[in-house]
Amino acid sequence: MSGGVAPSPPRPAVLRAGELHPALSEPVLESMNLLNEISHRHPGAISLAAGRPHEELFDEQAPERCLAAYRRHLVRDRGLTPEQVRRTLFQYGRTKGVIHDLIARMLRIDEGIDVDPESIVVTVGCQEAMVLTLRALRADARDVLLAVAPTYVGLTGAAALVDLPVVPVPGGSEGVDLDGLATEVRRLRARGLRPRACYVMPDFANPSGLSMGLATRRALLEAAAELDLLLLEDNPYGLFHGGDRRPTLKALDTGRRVVYFGSFAKTCLPGARVGYAIADTPVIDAAGGRRLLADELAKIKGMFTVNTSPVAQAVVGGHLVTHGCSLVAANTAQREVYQRNLRRLLDGLAARFPVGSGVRWNTPSGGFFVVLEVPFTADDAALERSAEEYGVLWVPMRHFYDHPDAARRLRLSCSAVSETGIDEGLDRLEAFVAAHR
Repeated sequence: MSGGVAPSPPRPAVLRAGELHPALSEPVLESMNLLNEISHRHPGAISLAAGRPHEELFDEQAPERCLAAYRRHLVRDRGLTPEQVRRTLFQYGRTKGVIHDLIARMLRIDEGIDVDPESIVVTVGCQEAMVLTLRALRADARDVLLAVAPTYVGLTGAAALVDLPVVPVPGGSEGVDLDGLATEVRRLRARGLRPRACYVMPDFANPSGLSMGLATRRALLEAAAELDLLLLEDNPYGLFHGGDRRPTLKALDTGRRVVYFGSFAKTCLPGARVGYAIADTPVIDAAGGRRLLADELAKIKGMFTVNTSPVAQAVVGGHLVTHGCSLVAANTAQREVYQRNLRRLLDGLAARFPVGSGVRWNTPSGGFFVVLEVPFTADDAALERSAEEYGVLWVPMRHFYDHPDAARRLRLSCSAVSETGIDEGLDRLEAFVAAHR
């Protein structure tokens, strides 16, 4: 306006961290991004950190072949018309998923798990399966989750986001300390709290690499029944064993006490972002009606991600039908690569760190991970120096549990690197340890 005072510019929006969800200030939520940030700053560093699939195993033509195989399956095996096929692939799909029947068949063939396909919820990666389950179990402020420590950070982060406190249970040498579990449950109940479930990774756990023996698995199921506790079983690495494959907890579960989290990230295609939950525990409402826990998870999913991409599911479904619904058959090459890399890593550690070097490690028979104990503080600052000055990445164990032992421990992964990369990475790690001993 001529001759007038110019209006003040509008104030920009500002959000205060204290007015956002408290979980956003939790260190565990930063852990998932730490490696990406350091890798970006030091692109020449060799990563013995990331637990990603080996990229040389990827086939660029596989998604197209799998889509075609799934379309044939819909026509030949399901009797769908062309219009129904288009709708299945391109339209919003069932909240529980469209490949639940194929997953159920795969579970029978590979794991000896016989469940109703309606007890399966197909999710956006295994991470969503965890979030849905934890959200359903967290009813009020009395509820807590137990988790064998050290624990996958994706689980503790998901629990923080749904306001479900996580109480650590010692792992011990057998993958879970059953006496410690019982002690924690009783202690929590004496305080008026309600332990809802215990999260476990019985096969080649991330980050510890530990596995439970068959006797321990059976004893854990018995303990869960006595304590009236659900078990949340996460199994991303079970197929990558060294010849001694044990039944999952879910395969041994006769009381519908195990909620099983599965993923196709390591066994099929991580970019598809497809996982699932088996949730066949019955839920009884106030009127005495019975449903499956899967039905409750589907309610949450409907408001969370609506449904898992039917196209992504079709890629996984085509992969399954191509291999007779057996991931064991489909992952022969992957198992060989990961076993080869694990042997290379363990042999390389033995060659570089003899007895008396101050460095010790565990020796998993499968999976991706090995834990080292080193003669210095293995924290984020040490990792930054390792990346910048020596060109090698690893993960501080303090990200996985709050325990004095974690200060001098680090996790190595052998999944995403070549044999020569493992050798060079260990040479660099040896030099770093020598300088910081």
